Amino acid sequence: MSDLSALPADDSDIRRMSFEEALSALERIVSDLERGDVALEHSIRIYERGEKLKSHCDRLLSAAEDKVEKIKLSRGGKPVDVEPLDPA
Repeated sequence: MSDLSALPADDSDIRRMSFEEALSALERIVSDLERGDVALEHSIRIYERGEKLKSHCDRLLSAAEDKVEKIKLSRGGKPVDVEPLDPA
């Protein structure tokens, strides 16, 4: 990310990102900030975007963990008493 014009005007696109997309975008931001050659204004903007990406990843990961916890295994390792992932 070399300049502010490469970023969306707002961060509404983050809500539509998959976990993998958001994590990849967050990794690019961390890389840019670690390089240290980013202008101050741009650093602030991408840091703020990074915070939103991290929160989005946390929400998606938590939702995935909740779904996994609904699967119960027998002593033999077979799924039993499985609840629907998205109860209607």
